[in-house]
Amino acid sequence: MSTYVLVHGSWHDGTLWNPVAEALSSNGHAVHTPTVAGHGNGVDKHVDHNDCVQSIVDYFETHDITDAILLGHSFGGTVIARVSEEIPDRIRRLVFWNAFVPQRGNSLLDEVPPHYRDLFGQLAAASDDNTVAMPWDVWREAFIQDADVELARTTFDQLSTEPFTPFTDKLALDRFYKSDIPRSYINATEDTALPPGEWGWHPRMSSRLGMYRLVQLPGSHEVMFTNPKLLAAKIVEAGRD
Repeated sequence: MSTYVLVHGSWHDGTLWNPVAEALSSNGHAVHTPTVAGHGNGVDKHVDHNDCVQSIVDYFETHDITDAILLGHSFGGTVIARVSEEIPDRIRRLVFWNAFVPQRGNSLLDEVPPHYRDLFGQLAAASDDNTVAMPWDVWREAFIQDADVELARTTFDQLSTEPFTPFTDKLALDRFYKSDIPRSYINATEDTALPPGEWGWHPRMSSRLGMYRLVQLPGSHEVMFTNPKLLAAKIVEAGRD
């Protein structure tokens, strides 16, 4: 059996992995779902990308995790890429699930379409703590369009505001791009959180991994809610030797 560390994306926290984590653990795997610094409700949102990375490094060290399959979803891809630079000896494989793989020197904001850059910047500027709240229409139509409206609403209500600074921090990633840690990319084929084509997830992000294993499944950006058992099976497929 394997050890999985699942790193959530923007507007999420570690508890939202619970249905996927239960499916993995029911098959005997060890599963960890840490919450990235600055994420969740009732926490300090004044964090930068280094704080996000350090929180996961600290989690590994506190829990003495080794030989882990480290997965990042969406924004979590930027985090696991950096974590792999800090503690490579603790990681067995990196798995990016519809996740950002920024080019050297880019921020996450550099990797999204102009309309998202404008929207996120406006929302952060209008907030009192430099955070971005997920708009309902974006969630419903672009992130979780494969859910019925009831599931879309109940999951939307579990989201939290996203600190904006980690979106804008530039990431060198020199060590990540030189690393030989094995890599996989999971692509949900109906994921339109990044619009397909020029700005799409696959092959734009996946091709930056060098040699990698591609695993695909039907579903939206939030298939963790709409089909957690299938996602768990695909995580195992992506993480196996």
